[in-house]
Amino acid sequence: MFNPESPPEIVATRWFNADPAPTLEAMRGKVIVLGAFQMACPGSTRHLVPQLSRLAAQFTTDEVAVMGLHCVFEQVEKQTPDKLAAYIDEAGIAFPVAVDKETPGSLPVTMDSYELQGTPTLLVFDRQGRLRRHYLGQVDDMRLAAEVMALTIETRDAAREQSVALERRLAAVLVDPNEHHHDHDHDHDGCGCGHDHHHDHAHHHDHNHNHNHDHSHAHAGKQAKAEPKGGCGNPDCDCNG
Repeated sequence: MFNPESPPEIVATRWFNADPAPTLEAMRGKVIVLGAFQMACPGSTRHLVPQLSRLAAQFTTDEVAVMGLHCVFEQVEKQTPDKLAAYIDEAGIAFPVAVDKETPGSLPVTMDSYELQGTPTLLVFDRQGRLRRHYLGQVDDMRLAAEVMALTIETRDAAREQSVALERRLAAVLVDPNEHHHDHDHDHDGCGCGHDHHHDHAHHHDHNHNHNHDHSHAHAGKQAKAEPKGGCGNPDCDCNG
């Protein structure tokens, strides 16, 4: 079972913009933001990837590590590492990007080990390597930046009480998106994948494990792992390929 207190290492077959290849263990002491994406997912290319670039430009690499994880579970032939290399160059991506290791008839290794439900997904780790945030779907820039900044304020050997206090403070200061219902206009990106539900799961010392579904690609779940599918089921949406 996945344990956010001791999350698994990234298993990649190739890295871009990184030499040597980074590891979560080697980056302990930094706040790590890892974005799982696919080139074939509009929510990834239009929201997550640009957001990661903005985040990387605003925080120093000594304190915050921003990385991408290309985890392909659909349209594999359209999302090869060589095509990813071209996309990275065209999009001007400067942060490190890992290619999640594929396994025949299953989800990519890292995606599966983290129990990711689709793309785009954002994972945020604290200085001690613990997973503190798990967002599926689009996350507001200001909220993400505030949470990352708060985690940088924690000491590298912060006691659990300090982490609990910080989480409570964040909960008191940041508006819960569940308290506001917005009419999503999907015409701007041709996608109808947004969903209104948002789940919060407490992980030990008030870790938030949030799933905010907005323009996201979801695989069909563990029972259909051999043939994961993406998209929202809307025939007019480009999420469906």
